[in-house]
Formats: sequence, structure tokens, C-alpha cells
Amino acid sequence: MNKKIFIGAAWPYANGSLHLGHVAGLIGADILARFYRLRGHEVLFVSGSDCHGTPIAVEAERQGIVPSEIAEKYHNEFKETLISGLSFSYDLYTKTTTENHQKVVQEIFLKLYKTGHIYLKELKLPYCHNCRRFLPDRYIEGECPVCHFGAARGDQCDECGNLLDPDQLIKPHCKICGNSPEWLPSEHFFFKLSSFQDQIKAWVENSAGWRVNAKNFTLNLIKQGLPDRAITRDIEWGVPIPLPGYESKRIYVWFEAVCGYLSASKEWAHLNGQDELWKNFWTDNSVEHIYVHGKDNIPFHTIIWPAILLAHGDLHLPNRIVSSEYLMLEGKQFSKSRNWAVWLPDFLKEFDSEALRYFLIASGPETADNDFSWTEYLNKVNGELIGNFGNFIHRTLSLVKDNFPEGVKIIGELNEKEEEFIRLTQESFDGAEKAIKESRFREGLRNILKLAEHGNRYLQETAPWESIKTDRARTEKTLAVALKVISNLAILVSPYLPKTADKIKEMVNLDASLLKWQYLDINSFKIEKLQPLYKKIETENIEKQIAKLNSKAESN
Repeated sequence: MNKKIFIGAAWPYANGSLHLGHVAGLIGADILARFYRLRGHEVLFVSGSDCHGTPIAVEAERQGIVPSEIAEKYHNEFKETLISGLSFSYDLYTKTTTENHQKVVQEIFLKLYKTGHIYLKELKLPYCHNCRRFLPDRYIEGECPVCHFGAARGDQCDECGNLLDPDQLIKPHCKICGNSPEWLPSEHFFFKLSSFQDQIKAWVENSAGWRVNAKNFTLNLIKQGLPDRAITRDIEWGVPIPLPGYESKRIYVWFEAVCGYLSASKEWAHLNGQDELWKNFWTDNSVEHIYVHGKDNIPFHTIIWPAILLAHGDLHLPNRIVSSEYLMLEGKQFSKSRNWAVWLPDFLKEFDSEALRYFLIASGPETADNDFSWTEYLNKVNGELIGNFGNFIHRTLSLVKDNFPEGVKIIGELNEKEEEFIRLTQESFDGAEKAIKESRFREGLRNILKLAEHGNRYLQETAPWESIKTDRARTEKTLAVALKVISNLAILVSPYLPKTADKIKEMVNLDASLLKWQYLDINSFKIEKLQPLYKKIETENIEKQIAKLNSKAESN
């Protein structure tokens, strides 16, 4: 039965280029969206650029420009690299600086304020006398009180993931000038998160389809207690507070950015000429809501956003949480400050985006921290993607085009080897589907690649390059069976490697109307043209990348 699926991928922060670690936590969303569309479900897949917050304001101040210049620059870059580069199939990729987003956030704020879920409170905040201003949480750093990481921010520790308040930091200092702040009174709006502790705890405990890391991490935070949190900051860059007298303050990014899932849905509906269409995905209990993000975004998707939804009422809570662990780089954490990163725009200038999608799925941080190594990247792409998958397809298509320019057909009964090959192909749909539905993307991809491995063995055992010399009819059937499998591989691999799938479909002349997530039972094929699926990665190029990475890190 067809159903509606909402997929929300985390909103990348628009204060710098994306690196491979960012993408590793997002790619599962595109796999799910493509898969469910092939299954005939109605999918709404949204995300956008997170354009507010103090890091952008800090960087703009450093450069002597306005924050919107930085946000817009990276928003456009994200669209180019994620959509054109990596083929992410968003139904809408937007940004948090739209009038629509501001309106939706302010409506949520006012509703929660009127119902008592948001309230005013005076608190003491760090004030830097040197900079002559209150310091929002990203303007202040110090030692984490939980894990004692030395560069924890005033809102969260990147080392242990715990949410923090600035007054919890040990030896805090101003990020701009380094001075120790004085704590002075300031009035702010608070979200009554504590009142949802029991509801969220019961919801998490009864949830299904979550990655284990998300569930365990969330339950641990709940066990520590969910304190009320300030949702406004003394900053000029952000969504204005829709109440008089607070013109110098803004609704803070951790509250307003997650509201982007709803605002993006409303924008998508408007762009489709049906302003109420978003309700089909947000007010219907039969819809499945899936959120995909990295480890550092877990609390915002499993505590903050659900609490906002509960406070608002009548809106759909998340069903599945698909959170990845961290991707490392050559054994060390990605670090913008240390210039220890492989930036996505640079990568896409030099290497195939499909090969990157393959690596991030096959060796990504799906359930545990994993490592991106340039040497491992070369070995996996050349050995597995090209040497196995690409080799089976290229060998088969080349043999058909060279020996059967008029095409090939499956005529007569299948022999034992051919029947086994077809059976494995049919079973691959079931195996890959189960794995994708359970967010075990690596397993699903491995299931598909095993079919290509079997294909290479099939060619070796049947040796069509030899049989063509003595039995043209038998060779035709051998290759037609292989092409039947390859046609199905085009469908199987579509959620994972969409550009690859498109190339295969074009080469084997597949009718687009036949392309659904089901075994394709066709028996006649003609190859019009061949095109390479991938380009082999040369060792010299990898050595160049390693040298460039080390050089940048040393010069930093």
C-alpha cells in the first residue's frame, strides 16, 4: 500500500564549506528518499542551509562584512555541491533567512508564549567589557564541566555532545578578545523543556526504528534531567522576537533552525500552488517521519524539536531517527580550525561524486566512528566499485556490442547457472529493501555488490568470449541473462548511485516507465553505445592529496 513519507535531513551550517564528515551524516536521507519513491510512496524530502547564529556573526565581524554575505555564499555553494555534485534529490532545499521561515518561527514562538510554554526570566549572562556587549553562547568558550574538553562552547561541547549553558563552563573567556567576562543581569525568553521530560522519556522508550546511538544518547540526557533553556540571545543576526521591547534580541538558532522542517514543508506547498498541502504530511498520523543527521545533532532532533512539536500540538512527531557516528580523517577528527579536512567543493573538482557516495556508504560511520583514508579510498573504489561492479557491467556490455550489434534475446529454457543467477537477482530486491528500510545502508549496498561478484564468476564460468567461436546461440543467451541482471542492477543501485544507474539505463535502453522497485522481467536487449561508468583513481593523484592535506595542516 502506498503511503506518505516525510524525510528531514539535517541543515548544514552556512559558515564554511562542507567537508566529507558533514556529508557522511546526510547521505542516508537521499538513499531513503530515492528508495521510497521507487516503491511508489509519496515522499517529501526537505532540508536547507542553517544561516543564523553566532558563528556566522563572529566570522562576519572578523571579515568586516555583514552576516548575510557569508550565509548566502555558503548556501549557494551547498546547493551546488549537494544537489548538482552529489545528486541529493531534495524536494526542496531552502534556507533559514526566508520570509516564510521567519513567519513560521514567529508563529510557533507566539503560540508557545501564549500557552505558557515560553516565559520571561532574568538571568546573569557573560558580559565582555572589552567588546562592550553580552556574549551569546558561541561567543564564549571554556572547559567542559563534563568531559573537561578545553574548547567547549557556551551551548554544547563538541567532544562529548552534552548541551551546556555558558555559566557551566570552567574558566570561560570571550572568543573575540580572550578576556574573562563579568556576569550581569539580562532578561530572556525560556522554553519550558522540563515540563516535557516525562512525555519525551515515554516517547523515546516506546520508539522503534531508531539507530541505537540516538536512543541511548537521548535516554542518558533525559536521565540527567531536561532543564528549561533560554531561546533568545543578545545578538542582531537571527529571527526577530515578535513582541515589542526586544528589538536588540533574537530567537536563537538552536530553537528556530529545527522549525525549518515545518517551514520548508510550507514553502514546498506554496511553491506547488497548494498552500495547505503541507498538512498532508504533518497532521496525518499514518505518515512516517524520518530524520537523518550526524551524531552531534541527536539532541536537537530527539529532545528539542519533539518538545516544540508537543508544545505546539497537532503536529507529527518523528518516527525514525537515523543518526550517524563521526567520520574521521586519516585517524584524526575533522577540524576546520586546524585545516584538517577534505572539503567537498575541492573533492568534487578532482574525483567522481559517485565514487564518494559509494565510499561514504560502504565505509561510512553508520553505527560506529569510521575513517576516511585516501589510500583506503583508492583501494575500495578501484578494487570494489570499479574492479567488481563496474567490471561485470563493462565486460558484459562490451561483449554484446562487439558480437551482437543487432541485440540479444533470452530464448528457450534457462540452465542451472542461469536460473541461479536470476534467483539471486530476485532475492537481492528483498535483501536490499529490508536493509534500507532498517537504515542499514551498508548492508543493502553489500547485498547488491554480491550480485555483481556473482556476475563476474558467471562470466568466468561461461566464458562467452570462447563460446562465441563455436556456439553463437548459447553465447547470446548467456549474455542476455547477464544483461537482464544488469538491467535489474540499474534499479537496485538507484538509491545508492543515481548517476551510475542512469548511465546503465541509457546503455541498455531501459524504458523509464518500467523503473520501479521490483524485479524487471525483460528478455530482449540492444546496446546502442558504451560509456565508462567510472574513472580509475591513480596512485599519483592520491599521493598529491595526502601531501596537500599535510601541507595545509602544517602551515596552519
